[in-house]
Amino acid sequence: MSNIPSELKYLSSHEWVRVEADGETAVIGITDHAQELLGDVVFVELPELGNELASGDEAGVVESVKAASDIFAPVSGEVIAINESLEDAPETVNSEPYDEGWFFKVKLSDSSELEALLDADAYADVCEADDH
Repeated sequence: MSNIPSELKYLSSHEWVRVEADGETAVIGITDHAQELLGDVVFVELPELGNELASGDEAGVVESVKAASDIFAPVSGEVIAINESLEDAPETVNSEPYDEGWFFKVKLSDSSELEALLDADAYADVCEADDH
């Protein structure tokens, strides 16, 4: 079973969100389950700083030896940081999907969108359905 931290929120498309202590910044990446399905990540295309994303927008692409997969914005907001280290070390997504392998940060424009995201138990059910 994949690692599914209980403090994060999730999309059924395998992105995760962590709200930082300021309550306004959301960190986004792909889940352990997603990186397992993709295999070795070889390239990550991230959104540009300053981009305004709406929940559900395509925000980037992650490419592996098996496939390319779109990354979707789980929440709306302005992109305020991108993980530039992934340009030189995309494999970090495989080894540390919830820590050093984060993709981008947004300044939340509507924190109520977080309520529509999946909790860890609901996301585990999605992963289980994927496996069958």
